[in-house]
Amino acid sequence: MAKQRLADLVRAHAADMPDAVALVFEGRETSFGQLDRHASQVANGLIASGLKPGDRIAYLGKNSDRYFEYWIGAAKAGLVLVPINWRLAAPEVAYILEDSRPGLILVDPEFEIDASSNGRNTVLTAQDFAQWRDRQSIADPMRDAAYDDAVLQLYTSGTTGNPKGALLSNRSLLALRQDTPLDQVPLWNRWTADDVALIAMPIFHISGSGWGLWSLQHGGKGIVVREFDPHQVLDLLVRYRITKIMMVPTAMKIVCDHPDAATADFGFLRYICYGGSAIPLDLMRQALSVFGCGFAQMYGMTETAGTIAGLPPEDHHPDGNARMRSIGVPLPGVEIQIWGEDGQERPRGQVGEIVTRSSANMIGYFGRPEATAETLDEGGWLRTGDAGYMDEDGYLYLADRIKDMIITGGENVYPAEVENSLYSHPDVADVAVIGIPDPKWGEAVKAIVVPVEGRQPDPAALIAWSRERIAAYKAPKTIAFRDTLPRNPSGKILRRILRDEYR
Repeated sequence: MAKQRLADLVRAHAADMPDAVALVFEGRETSFGQLDRHASQVANGLIASGLKPGDRIAYLGKNSDRYFEYWIGAAKAGLVLVPINWRLAAPEVAYILEDSRPGLILVDPEFEIDASSNGRNTVLTAQDFAQWRDRQSIADPMRDAAYDDAVLQLYTSGTTGNPKGALLSNRSLLALRQDTPLDQVPLWNRWTADDVALIAMPIFHISGSGWGLWSLQHGGKGIVVREFDPHQVLDLLVRYRITKIMMVPTAMKIVCDHPDAATADFGFLRYICYGGSAIPLDLMRQALSVFGCGFAQMYGMTETAGTIAGLPPEDHHPDGNARMRSIGVPLPGVEIQIWGEDGQERPRGQVGEIVTRSSANMIGYFGRPEATAETLDEGGWLRTGDAGYMDEDGYLYLADRIKDMIITGGENVYPAEVENSLYSHPDVADVAVIGIPDPKWGEAVKAIVVPVEGRQPDPAALIAWSRERIAAYKAPKTIAFRDTLPRNPSGKILRRILRDEYR
């Protein structure tokens, strides 16, 4: 039996329950029947513009129901969608456009884009989207990509400063759920047509696009919000009787502290899924008291099409326990091992690199065969770049970040990106970037700068300099100065020493 591809899911729901609401966005409801027709119209418009199977199209904008029409339409036309992080600085957006060379770019009106590096210079504004779409035929072109072909290209932050486009296929996005018998799927990870999901995480992340896809895949109702505003979550939860929501712990804290949270009735809410960082015990107690639902931590990455391991609700307890320090157990269909530097599996309890193999793994990095080979081996094992260990019961624990990644407010920041933005300042001779604990964001970006001899740079000016070159959330929150940086004999910065000192 042929595997269902991305657009097949919407086709099937449109046939079985055409009037069921698929998406709600700012008062606009879209049924599965409408979503299927709109996607066909989008596909025909893309084909009419001369785009060929395998070509890329891009989306630069905040969350919208139109994004999902655009994505499903691209899938029906056999194209690959490239959602671009709207929080990036202009040079970063330009790099992604140059690297992916999309044939068409859909842009929100609040963003400006320089498409000069794009071969076709074709930009469609969100204001014109519906009119352009409605001029097209509703006949389904049925030109879908194959099950193992890419349908989504998500850019990840690069440890050397340049992001890489991770290619996710129909198989990457859908196979784990299609191939796993329902009785083997953890309860917290099961979806039904009765679910109402809040799609609030940014769609340029797998957490946003994937969460929306899970809702559509199972015929649920997705409430799409332009961007996550923790101050509005309570109203959205109650108004739409949300059953599932995904958020990072920093946002959860803001919601719990809302004055109306203590008196609201959340009996309809089944699960809160969270990621980005572990949940502090005090916050866990507060959230359990406020929401009274199940909590599940999710671990995954763009290259694994999202979640590959999870800590289930039964392992969350207000009194705390050892397992709450873990990131859970592998999902059904996912293999996870701990490897040493020799590429061999390490015994339980010993730290090494976390590697994974499953149908959810990416195809590879777009146009980066060497980077792909460094991450994916011939046996299908993907190196996550995270260090960790596994206990005797199969629970996975993060020990450190091999790539020194910083997670601030649920966003991934690599030190090299921030360092590169500061190196060009005339007053900076050397710089190292680390993450330090922060009560609001989990971690805050801190830069340790060695000034050029005789110079006394202003910290605020350095932060502003960085913010002009990279996204604001990546720029350092604080600057420290010192005469030298600790390095090993090969010249590599010893970030662990800096972290110990500044924490």
